[in-house]
Amino acid sequence: MIRRIDDKVSVAPQIEPADVAGIKAAGFVAIVNNRPDDEQDGQPAGDAIRDAALAAGLTYAAIPVTHAGFSFPQVQAMADVLAGADGPVLAFCRSGTRSCSLWALARASQGAKADVLIAAGAGAGYDLGGLRPLLDQVGSAG
Repeated sequence: MIRRIDDKVSVAPQIEPADVAGIKAAGFVAIVNNRPDDEQDGQPAGDAIRDAALAAGLTYAAIPVTHAGFSFPQVQAMADVLAGADGPVLAFCRSGTRSCSLWALARASQGAKADVLIAAGAGAGYDLGGLRPLLDQVGSAG
């Protein structure tokens, strides 16, 4: 289930290569994979999703986030993808939570306010309240 966060980004749980045609038909121009390969048995390989995305004419970026948390290079990579996309971006992970969190951190690094980001996440069904200290920290560093 794709959940719209804002005009530029939607997030989703794990997608399959066969989903890419529908993602393109829905108007997305880029896919961001925030899930490390081999996180779970039966998970499709990132390379298979990348190949399907590229074959469909979509941009693809892999920014895997492990359960160890987020790093500045991941936040910057997500900010770069969002800045470079000329249309809607779909980011995915196992449940969509890491993708939503990384989106919020990337937007905070670009100056968006934590309250606005937390509200946008809530509107899509994600509780980003626990991320507030990090959002504030990233926002003050940006």
